[in-house]
Amino acid sequence: MHILILGATGRVGRRILEKALADGHEVTALVRSLDKLTEIHSEALHRLQGDARNREDLYTALNGAELVISCLGTDGGTVLTEFTPLLIEAMKTHGVSRIVSVGTAGILQSREHPGLLRYEAPDSRRSRARAAEEHRKAWEQLAASGLSWTVVCPTYLPDGEPQGQYRAERDYLPEGGMSISVGDTAAFTYRVALEGEYVGCRVGIAY
Repeated sequence: MHILILGATGRVGRRILEKALADGHEVTALVRSLDKLTEIHSEALHRLQGDARNREDLYTALNGAELVISCLGTDGGTVLTEFTPLLIEAMKTHGVSRIVSVGTAGILQSREHPGLLRYEAPDSRRSRARAAEEHRKAWEQLAASGLSWTVVCPTYLPDGEPQGQYRAERDYLPEGGMSISVGDTAAFTYRVALEGEYVGCRVGIAY
């Protein structure tokens, strides 16, 4: 399969990239700096320098792709809400229907406060609200796109190798979940993307 990975040099994206190449997939990585991929030696990796917020770069990156995995973060600004409509447009033009993105547990439903998202709840940390709002807008854009989408929503994300023992739940964070490693988040996101699980929903993951 030919996979386009956005955010391939980040903590989660890098692990997905390495796993996809190890499994024999063809991968295009759209990155701002090619220097961050110089140590990866694979003929199956197509390195493309560009910006996900640039329409032409996205159209080029999607050429031949069958699946999109996005691990882009907010970058402290409006990256997600700028690039998501462009990505949706480019995917439809290229006939690519499946996208899995990594979001945040803040945009899952609150158990304690029905009708609110976790980041909207009175006891949530205000310092994270801006990033969560950006993730929310991107999720809503995907939900209205008609694409086959999934948003993976990890909670606290420390570095660490995959343990393989975690819980996943549609639209909610598994009860009592406090953390999920980068390794398990990458493994779960990759599996969901390839196997077509959790289509049309957010999915919370935690130990």
